[in-house]
Amino acid sequence: MKVIDIPATEITPKIILDKGNGIFLIQGKCLPEDVKSLYNPVIKWFDEYREKPNDFTNIVLDFDYFNTASSKMIIIILSKLRDLYRVGKQVEVTWMFPKYDAELAEAGEEFSDLLNIPFNFVPKVEKPK
Repeated sequence: MKVIDIPATEITPKIILDKGNGIFLIQGKCLPEDVKSLYNPVIKWFDEYREKPNDFTNIVLDFDYFNTASSKMIIIILSKLRDLYRVGKQVEVTWMFPKYDAELAEAGEEFSDLLNIPFNFVPKVEKPK
């Protein structure tokens, strides 16, 4: 499969999807003006990935912030992983969030409850400025 490697910008996250190396990462701020143009290739990639997935898939979601439109895309992506989980594949979501950001922590908990797949919640320590 083709590797997706999209660098972060001020308003979009870094996205790395690399089946061969087992790297599935979305990291940073997510405020795209056109959420579909950012996420449609990611959704199509996961559609293809579902055909021949790795035995274990751990996606790391490490957001500083995301908007409502992005949350809908996140649910679509995670629902594709839920489909893998339902057929017996090992799936885990590592949900990273700033230690003192209750909203981002709660958003991850809501996704976990909604999709019923294993989540690992990891509070991040703020870097000194």
